[in-house]
Amino acid sequence: MSIEAVVFDLDGVIIDTEEVWEEVRRGYVAEHGREFLPDTQTRMMGMSTGEWSTHLSAEVGVPRAPEQVAADVLARMAERYRADLPLIPGSVDAVRRLAADFPIALASSSARLLIDQVLETAGITGLFRTTLSTEEVPRGKPEPDVYLEATKRLGLSPEVCAAVEDSSNGLRSAGAAGLKVIAVPHGVYPPADDALALASLVIKNLDELTVEAVRKLG
Repeated sequence: MSIEAVVFDLDGVIIDTEEVWEEVRRGYVAEHGREFLPDTQTRMMGMSTGEWSTHLSAEVGVPRAPEQVAADVLARMAERYRADLPLIPGSVDAVRRLAADFPIALASSSARLLIDQVLETAGITGLFRTTLSTEEVPRGKPEPDVYLEATKRLGLSPEVCAAVEDSSNGLRSAGAAGLKVIAVPHGVYPPADDALALASLVIKNLDELTVEAVRKLG
């Protein structure tokens, strides 16, 4: 069964923003006299906007409604992106390279506002057949919803699609949806062993994400 399409994650694959997200959200929480719980950062990786803002409000204890938490944090993230878009080396080339041979999609936990801004700034918006935020499906990663919807929009079954992911929850999401999983582990936030075990291919950097490597997954 050959691979017919590729679905990219955004944060940690195209842009290196996990540290930015952590810095912005930790700072926001601290301004309200609260601290991350021991597992807050790990849990939020892959959560949708509604899920992580609810976590910060209801569990971490930020004294604001989740909707306000989300608006505040997203505004700060957008400001950071406007000042300096932290593209991962080789990411734009990898997207362009695969888009020349496969239909490609994007399945991200970022808000629609940030997805659109990143792709426009990077000059790759038109390369994607469809882009999805977990805001637009019932459940965020590690649930399979966003990948199932992305492949549906591509008109393909998950089994003939490959996903490019970095985080534990992203790998679990793509694996649960039935895609072939390509892992690009993040150096600062490496995926858990059980999540990495779901990958059909593990690469060290995006220069290794070639058309030939993807075709071999089939």
